[in-house]
Amino acid sequence: MDAINIAGSALNTHQAWLNAISNNIANINTAKPTSGAAFQAEYLEVQDQGGTDGVGVAAVAKGSAEGRLVHDPTNALADKDGYVRMPDIDLGEQMSTLIMAQRGYQANAAVVDRAKTSYEAALQIGRN
Repeated sequence: MDAINIAGSALNTHQAWLNAISNNIANINTAKPTSGAAFQAEYLEVQDQGGTDGVGVAAVAKGSAEGRLVHDPTNALADKDGYVRMPDIDLGEQMSTLIMAQRGYQANAAVVDRAKTSYEAALQIGRN
């Protein structure tokens, strides 16, 4: 059952990764007043849990609170000079990371499925 446990922990980790990326993409155009902090992207730090426990999220690192200043005088949050603070998130990087996280999730789901099939076959051999 170690294969299922390890792949299951990877599925949970990839799901957390997908959630963080989705949150980053959803907030890529979130404007804030220049007096406050910009939306901070989330980046997961993953580590081996030791032995057959698989992997897990060790910490969530935050991106820059400084963000970038954008001139948008029509924005309701703009300061007297017409600037708002936007997150410093690269959509291309986030989309590339999203594809990697999806592929990792799919690969680990396939491992769980194959391990389940193997264990079922072993049980069937034991019955005969």
